[in-house]
Amino acid sequence: MPTIFSRIISGEIPCYKIAEDENYFAFLDINPLAKGHTLVIPKQETDYIFDLDDHTLSGMMVFAKKVALAIEKCVPCKRIGIAVIGLEVPHAHIHLVPLQSVHDINFTNPKLQLSKEEMDALAKQIAAQA
Repeated sequence: MPTIFSRIISGEIPCYKIAEDENYFAFLDINPLAKGHTLVIPKQETDYIFDLDDHTLSGMMVFAKKVALAIEKCVPCKRIGIAVIGLEVPHAHIHLVPLQSVHDINFTNPKLQLSKEEMDALAKQIAAQA
């Protein structure tokens, strides 16, 4: 059975898409720690990030860098933090989180509640920079 992320890539489940190429996909997290919190995933359905071959893993990081730089242009922050947890969805993914402090990337923090309109506008703004 395809993962929720594979279903997002295929368009079966809607998302707030930021960027896409032939191998990778980026979209806003619907339960963000911070405005602009984005997920970067390989289109290849692999559960554990370190099971990806070296070429795919390094390409994913380069793709994530492009997305992170686009987020920085749109969301005021000191840096873009990166986290790989990998337990919540069985599909390798990277969290890109705009940071003001190290505490902003604490996954036990309350999640933001942004409206559909805010999420849509933010996705379009970041996508235009990606």
